[in-house]
Amino acid sequence: MKRILFFTVLQSFFLICKAQENVSVSEIFFADPTVFYENGRYYLTGTQNSQTLGFAVLQSENLKEWSVPDGSQQQMILEKGTRSYGDNGFWAPQIFKTDSLYYLTYTANEQTVIAKSENLTGSYTQDMVEPVDGSEKNIDSYLFRDDDGKYYFYHVRFNRGNFLWVAEFDIHTRKIVPSTLARCFINTEAWETTPNYPSDPIMEGPTVIKLKGKYYMFYSANHFMNIDYAMGYATSDSPMGPWEKHPSNPVIHRLIVGENGSGHGDIFEGPGERLYYVYHVHFSNDQVSPRRTRIVPLSFNFNQEKGIYDISADAGKIIVPVIKK
Repeated sequence: MKRILFFTVLQSFFLICKAQENVSVSEIFFADPTVFYENGRYYLTGTQNSQTLGFAVLQSENLKEWSVPDGSQQQMILEKGTRSYGDNGFWAPQIFKTDSLYYLTYTANEQTVIAKSENLTGSYTQDMVEPVDGSEKNIDSYLFRDDDGKYYFYHVRFNRGNFLWVAEFDIHTRKIVPSTLARCFINTEAWETTPNYPSDPIMEGPTVIKLKGKYYMFYSANHFMNIDYAMGYATSDSPMGPWEKHPSNPVIHRLIVGENGSGHGDIFEGPGERLYYVYHVHFSNDQVSPRRTRIVPLSFNFNQEKGIYDISADAGKIIVPVIKK
């Protein structure tokens, strides 16, 4: 009975396009995905392609086969109405840990939000049910802690387009420091604004890591419905910028990974201490949703002359994650 219920729930959340022809019923359909690693297991969550009223989570030991976390009473790690902000548009989550607490930063009602939990798999709740910065709309949050213990909050703000911003972040109040708010950069490269789906300039889905004293921001550009939705990166000597875009961008694009609409994900350390990027792609060549989840290993080659890593996707080793049967 439990086995039947298990797969019924999985189908409810992930197999939303079962009726479509030629669909693998075990494939995972998370958009804007993120992966968190702890104690030998990977945890995957993201934007659900159906009516999104929260976030579900899956676990894996090998990145290929995924299942409901052991001991979880339910799949949802955050739900609408359970001491959490938002009643629609639950997008782009990120799990972050400090000491004994886990944080989930996400978007709801076109506002960035942060909730906490004592357990990785939730439930994540808020003491005060409110957004991080309600002064104006902002989405696609990413929380980064530097070596000196300072926190930085990367996100997207609207102004005749979607643009990447950063501000120092107070982890105790869970608010940005408004006086530090700064725009990172704008669309300047041809790959970032292509005519295949006309729209205002769009840059979104930031992820930031630090390597050898340099900061690397991975971001997506173009409208998510554009077949040329893609991921590139920029580097800086400071978490606040200024940022320099890499000339070999994009790193992930349909012409590299072989599927349209490839982008908006997260970087994590996978097997062999290698860095991987989890992202979403369009459902097919002529249909955007439901978006499919993909994982690809990244290659880092240090450029001695420039003092930064040249980064590329190992497109021959793309992983298609599936529900473990």
